[in-house]
Amino acid sequence: MNYQIKASSISDQDAVLHIKQSDIDFGTTPKTAEILPNPAEMFLGAFAACMLKNVERFSEMLKFTYTKADLEVNAVRLDKPPRLDSINYTLKIHSSDKNLNTDLLKKNIEKFGTIYNTVKLSCAISGTIITIENV
Repeated sequence: MNYQIKASSISDQDAVLHIKQSDIDFGTTPKTAEILPNPAEMFLGAFAACMLKNVERFSEMLKFTYTKADLEVNAVRLDKPPRLDSINYTLKIHSSDKNLNTDLLKKNIEKFGTIYNTVKLSCAISGTIITIENV
């Protein structure tokens, strides 16, 4: 499988990722630092997207239902050399399904997530999966 994206920027303005039928703005200038995601946040967004895609994928394979998944991702950046040193996540799955085995779900996300596995080669990853009972 191969992937392709395009990106563009204009001098002294911000940039855009062009992926399939989506355009995703991101910040490259100081004037939008508090408004648009920066490249590190976009990177963490790809990590989060990988995890959430796998929640959906494994809900079918492991035969559990859920109404919603919330994910919070935090990272620590080092300055010299500039890189992400560690990532920590909390994944909350809203479900009352007794078939939901969070340990098995976590194991599968860690084993089969494309972005997850790419990132773990260069950065420590830790996290937890919590079930929130539907009412």
